[in-house]
Amino acid sequence: MLVALSLRDFVIVESLNLDISEGFTVLTGETGAGKSILIDAIELILGGRADPSLVRDGAERTNIIAEFSLSDRAKEWLRNNELLNDEDTLLIRRIVDTKGRSKAWVNGITVTVTQLRELSETLIDVYGQHAYQSLLKPAYQLKLLDDHVGASEALTLVQQNFIAWKNAQKILEEASQNSEVIAEKAQRLEWMIGDLERLAPKEKEWETLSNDHQRLAHAVAITEGLSEVQEKLTQGELSASRSLTEALSKLRSLSRYDDKLNEVNETLLTAVNLVEETSQDVARYLDRNDFDSETFESLDQRVSLYFELARKFRVEPEELFAFLNKLKAEFKSLKNAKNLDELAQQEARARLQYQKSAQSLSSIRQKGAQRLSEAVTAQMQLLAMKGARLEVSLSSAEPSMMGSDHCEFLIAGHAGVQPRSLIRVASGGELARVSLAIAVITAQATPVPTLIFDEVDSGIGGAVAEVVGALLKRLGGDRQVLCVTHLPQVAAYGDQHWRVEKHQRENSTLSDLKVLTPDERVQEVARMLAGISITENTLSVAREMLQHEKSA
Repeated sequence: MLVALSLRDFVIVESLNLDISEGFTVLTGETGAGKSILIDAIELILGGRADPSLVRDGAERTNIIAEFSLSDRAKEWLRNNELLNDEDTLLIRRIVDTKGRSKAWVNGITVTVTQLRELSETLIDVYGQHAYQSLLKPAYQLKLLDDHVGASEALTLVQQNFIAWKNAQKILEEASQNSEVIAEKAQRLEWMIGDLERLAPKEKEWETLSNDHQRLAHAVAITEGLSEVQEKLTQGELSASRSLTEALSKLRSLSRYDDKLNEVNETLLTAVNLVEETSQDVARYLDRNDFDSETFESLDQRVSLYFELARKFRVEPEELFAFLNKLKAEFKSLKNAKNLDELAQQEARARLQYQKSAQSLSSIRQKGAQRLSEAVTAQMQLLAMKGARLEVSLSSAEPSMMGSDHCEFLIAGHAGVQPRSLIRVASGGELARVSLAIAVITAQATPVPTLIFDEVDSGIGGAVAEVVGALLKRLGGDRQVLCVTHLPQVAAYGDQHWRVEKHQRENSTLSDLKVLTPDERVQEVARMLAGISITENTLSVAREMLQHEKSA
């Protein structure tokens, strides 16, 4: 649920901080006051397109912060994306500057716009004022049906199988059309693999090989140098060991006269021992290492072959092992590609897998279509469409990512007439009411905790508007509902009422939002009823409406 919203320099809003309650909240205001700005801000924070026009004139950037209480679905998403904090809260921040550059954070961690959009699916559904226009599109109708029946898992499987089928189909087609090219490429790969297998490089071999080669290449220098080191340490007449031993003997004789020299004596003894141990280490190294010419020649030949093949195939010597494995994988793939019968069988299996998943999805849709038709039809009766009915029709379609179904919403405007395509028979007012009926029904099935309706009551009035208000209030009974409306009958049903006000300051126009008190609500509903001229009779009607809807 949306708990708080903060706007800074957004469109014509300089600064706005809102605490948002549960239940049904209505948002009203005069035409042009900026009622939909709040919806625009929420859509931006949930991954909407960044646009420099969103930044208030004179400001450098707009800054929006939204706080949400967490549903289980939102917690799971945050946990999977390593964004869940210890407080189990959700804080989203987004900024957009005058160049259209955008940054977003979730719980203080930078995220992408794609991640915001994924997260938004667990938080809020927005029903726009032009939703009925989308309602005329078959693709949107099919999405509504899928959302209503909870077909997301089945649809995901269909999409995965469709991609796998099309990939298998593409491989088969390419193999059929390019068999000669494939054969030539396979022959070239076979030659390259044969060349590399003369070397048979091993994983991580090059580093050890090059180190050993360097050591053996300098065997003479190493042997002579270490012999000279031994001479200087212990074996020569002027060796360090002999000089230190003589110094130690002299020091011991002097320590008879002063005990304090014993510490110096111990230090010098340690030095003598270290020199002798070092000389022994050198001797052991010379004894252990095999500096024979045959070993070096074998290593030298292998190193030379490494360099030769590395130059030939334009890779580094240490990359030859991985390069050989890559060539082998490509060769195996091409060999499989030459087997057209096997590829045809793979394509057939992939097609069958898709067809099974598409049939399963169609079955879910068929059952759901009947339920959705009945539920929307019942809702239409409450919206002054007595005898009208909606029929969700499904027919076969070309296989696609969305399955093998074509969806079309049909409407019968009166009892006893055959339903026809929504786009052909529905007037603007009917479309608005059908759209609202569908929005209410599908919203009841959605798991998100917050629903926003942006003037979906456009084209409706009178008693129907009162029904709409009652419907939205009912939705607000178990979740948070926000509605931008121009109808007093709808506004009167709100548990909370906000009014957007526009005012001039110096040379700029600013918009602000006010949470109305009960007396202010009477004034606002009266304004919506009568416009500029508000009489005592209008105020009386407004009080009566608010009292009636409050007790409803």
